[in-house]
This record gives sequence, structure tokens and C-alpha cells, in this order.
Amino acid sequence: MPTPDPAARLEEQIDRWRSFLRRRRAIHATDVAELEDHLREQVAALTDGGLDAEEAFLVAVKRMGAMDDLSREFALEHSDRLWKQLVVSSGDGAEAAGARKDAIVAFGLAAAAAVAIKVPALFGLQMERDAAFYVRNASLFVLPLLTGYFAWKRGLDARTIGWLAAAFVAAAVFANVYPFQAQVPGSGANDPGYTELLTALHLPIALLLVVGIAYAGGRWRDVAGRMDFIRFSGELFIYYVLIALGGGVLTGLMAMTFQSIGVDVEAFFQSWLLPCGAAGAVLVASWLVEAKQSVIENMAPVLTRLFTPLFAAVLVTFLATLVFTGRGVQIERNVLIAFDLLLVVVLGLLLYSVSAREPGAPPGLFDWMQVVLVVSALLADAVALWAIAARISEFGFTPNRVAALGENVVLLVNLAWSAVLYLRFLGGRGAFARLEKWQTDYLPVYAAWAAVVVIVFPPAFGYV
Repeated sequence: MPTPDPAARLEEQIDRWRSFLRRRRAIHATDVAELEDHLREQVAALTDGGLDAEEAFLVAVKRMGAMDDLSREFALEHSDRLWKQLVVSSGDGAEAAGARKDAIVAFGLAAAAAVAIKVPALFGLQMERDAAFYVRNASLFVLPLLTGYFAWKRGLDARTIGWLAAAFVAAAVFANVYPFQAQVPGSGANDPGYTELLTALHLPIALLLVVGIAYAGGRWRDVAGRMDFIRFSGELFIYYVLIALGGGVLTGLMAMTFQSIGVDVEAFFQSWLLPCGAAGAVLVASWLVEAKQSVIENMAPVLTRLFTPLFAAVLVTFLATLVFTGRGVQIERNVLIAFDLLLVVVLGLLLYSVSAREPGAPPGLFDWMQVVLVVSALLADAVALWAIAARISEFGFTPNRVAALGENVVLLVNLAWSAVLYLRFLGGRGAFARLEKWQTDYLPVYAAWAAVVVIVFPPAFGYV
């Protein structure tokens, strides 16, 4: 692969700086040209002193930041990206060695996750017979290893690692200490009950906060650190789906190939290939996100821009049909799940569009589309909340209804304030950074509610 021309890279950086200045305030072209001349003089002096062009640009921008507010702002917002480019361009050999080491560790942990999911079988727990155990503990086979990968990669101190480990130990205790009962109508003796299913669904949500702390390293308290984890989560989902699709094609071809010689491999697929592959793929996908960030960062915003108008159209059509027909929402278990999944997808689109957007860019058409999506989701959530409350008042409390009620309230608060902040931004009465901060500050609320469901619901509802 040819090495990029340093002069071209420098011009690209200067063009980005110039665009930043013009975008952030109404600045006369003559003033920009004067500042650019000063910047180029600084770069030339630094390159004469022995720095390469990109290093000289970064230092020059930081020096100009002492005299110009916008240059300082540009340096603060872009320093991480610029330093990353510097490291990549100046350390190809070290980077290759580091990439190999990362790959070895990631694939080693992927193999460990694949083995971990089969360890309970050594103690007599079989997936077919003890499905409830595996459903409850599915996240505990993978997420501790993923957290360990980031703890190693970020060089976390022993104290932080101890707290992260303690969180997983507590999660394992609450996932297995309660005497869950299988009370699902028509279920078998070993099928999970309502509170057990809720534990299985909410435990990974709570533990994702632990993964995020490890991923961000010492930057979790910063908006940028939490936003990086949001980007990682979206990118991980995309890569995992791609791996799963490829694995499905591979599995189908393998089944056809072996069937052609009269060998049935279905039992092997169900007991070994699918569970082990699903667990190991989480680590592999995480490593790919870390290694190929520049590729996936181009993919995810495209998907967000594609699906945002589609989901907005679905929600607007649903609300219009609701008003036109006068029908209420029939809140049943499957309808609740589908409704909540729709709202979660909408929230994901909002989160990722916020994470991928340039904070200093002026409002555009896509921002208005986002507001339509958020307001439509907000109204749909209010309709669902009304129906759930009516259902509870008529038939009483159940684990599923209370969990759905809490989740919809959590989503309602987020969507409501997001709509307010977005409208303020579009009206020129607030910065986009406030919306970004709100979304990242709200992440622990999801984890807290999930923890309540895991810890409080089973004893509160008699473990059924």
C-alpha cells in the first residue's frame, strides 16, 4: 500500500482547520487567509527544525490556540484524532507488532469464551435439559472476558480491575442464588419463568456499564469517553450481525455437504458450533471494531441515515392510524416486547447519529428528521405507557407489566429531554454538545433499572 503524500496530508489538515473556522462563526475570508498564512509560517519553521509536516501542523495549531479562541477549540476537539494519525503514520512497525499481539489476545479470549460455555457440562448441566441455567448466565460466559480484554488493552490499575471483577461476581450471585420457579403457562419443568427471563434479559444491560468502564479506561467520567463506548457498541452490533450472517451461510453449507454423504451433523451444530461460535464471535467482533475503526465508522453513519427516515415514517404512520381509527393499543406480552424493541431501535438510531455527528456543524435536514423521529417515538411511548397503566389497574401487577412500565418511563424521560435539547439546538438556543452530554450521562440510568429488575424483581414477585 503506497504511503500517503505528506504534503497532501498537510493540505487536508489545513483544509479541515479552515473549514472549522468558517463553520463556527461568520469570519471574513481575508481573516481566514491571514490566519492561514500565520499557520503555514509556523509549520514551515517547525519542519525546518526537524519535525515532519503532520507533527508541525499539530504543534502549530496548539500554539495558535494561545492567541485565537477558535484555533484552541479546534485543537481541543481534534487533538485525539490528530495524535492517532501521527502515531499511525510514524510507527508502522510498532503498530504491526501491537496489532499482532492484540489479535493473539483477542482470539485467545474468544477461544476461552467458547470453552467457558461448555464448562457447566462438566458438572452435569446440559443445554437441552438445563436451558434455564444457560439463559440466565449467557452474558456471564462472555462479558467478563470482554471486560478483561479492554482492561488489558487500556492498562487499567489493579484497584479498578478489582471493582470490575466484584461487579461480575455480584452479577453471578444474583443470577443463580434465587430459587426461580418455572411458572410460564405450558412450560416444561426446566423452562425459565417470568422473573428468570427478566433476569436473563436485563443482566447483560446492567453489565454493559461495566464493559463500558473498562473500554473507556480512565475517560469514563468524560463525555468523550462515554461517547466512544456508544460508538463502539453500535459498531460491535454491526460486526456481530455480519459475522452471524456469515456463520449462518457456513453452517448451511456444512450441513448440506455432510448430508450428501449421509452424516447428520445437527447435534454437533446445536451443542457445539452454535453456542461456542456465538460466544467467541463477541470477542472477535470487538477486536475487529478496535482494529478496523476507520472502515466501520464510515458504515454505521450511512446505516443510521438510511434507517432514520424509514423508522420515522413507520412511527408517524402508526400514530396517524391510531388517531384515525380510534383504536387503543392491545398490550399483550408479544406486543409489549415488539413495542419496546421498536423504541430501543429508535433510541439506538438517536445515540449513534449523535455520536457520529460533527458537533460544530450547523443544523440540517437530517437534524429535523431526527426531531420527527424522537417526537414520534415520544408520543408512541406515551401511548404505550397509558395502555400499560390501564392494564395494570384492571388486572394487577405482574413482573412483565412492571418491567415494561419502568422501561417505558426510563425511555420517556430520555426521549422527552432529548426532544427539548434538539429543538433548542435547531432554534439556535442551545449547543449540540448538550444533547451529546445528556445521552452519555443517561447511560447509567439504563444499567440502574436493569440492576433493579435483576436484584429486586425475583423476591418481590415470588421467584415466578
